[in-house]
Amino acid sequence: MVSRQSIAIDGPAGAGKSTVARELARRLGWLYIDTGAMYRAITLKALRQGLNLKDEKSLEALARESRIEMTTDPGCATRIYLDGEDVTRAIREPEVSRHVSLVARLPGVREVMVHRQREMAESKNVIMDGRDVGTVVLPDAGLKIFLTASPEARARRRQQDLQAQGHHVPLDLLIREIAERDRLDSSRPVAPLMPAPDAWVIDSSNLSVEQVVEMITARVRGRFS
Repeated sequence: MVSRQSIAIDGPAGAGKSTVARELARRLGWLYIDTGAMYRAITLKALRQGLNLKDEKSLEALARESRIEMTTDPGCATRIYLDGEDVTRAIREPEVSRHVSLVARLPGVREVMVHRQREMAESKNVIMDGRDVGTVVLPDAGLKIFLTASPEARARRRQQDLQAQGHHVPLDLLIREIAERDRLDSSRPVAPLMPAPDAWVIDSSNLSVEQVVEMITARVRGRFS
């Protein structure tokens, strides 16, 4: 299934997957694929169109017709385009964060997205992060990581990100939202959030991004050198 080298990084919301994966990709010169951003893009489009987020057929059709592209800017930041529109900031809005799990749990939507994610990984060395990369999308990945952290630590990080964007959300509300998202992601009938049996589990509650990246980089050099 995987023709090149690949690293799968899974974990719950707010564990730092995207930040870690992006920095790893920069250091290794690999392609970074943010699978969560793809589901966020579909959620954003569905919210804009006022669709019923429980209507699987409508959302599957929306996913099939939507064009999602990822590029890397000169600063090594990933830009997300939805039907040609740069939605990098829009998909991180609180409204999207509150609803993305409802969309991502739909089997029809996941089928479309997983097919596209596998296509992206066929011709390049990739680092892909999400909820089910190591268990479903890239089960043959050369290195599988499950990055987690306590709900409190994840809520604090999320709060800092939102404040940087001009949104002020109480910490207790973020903790409740993260707990609910964990429940939805872990209980969905298709590809629930869980570590792959051979995944390396890293608790980043008391670790900096740099510490996590250094840990993984050392493992990568030993495994892929």
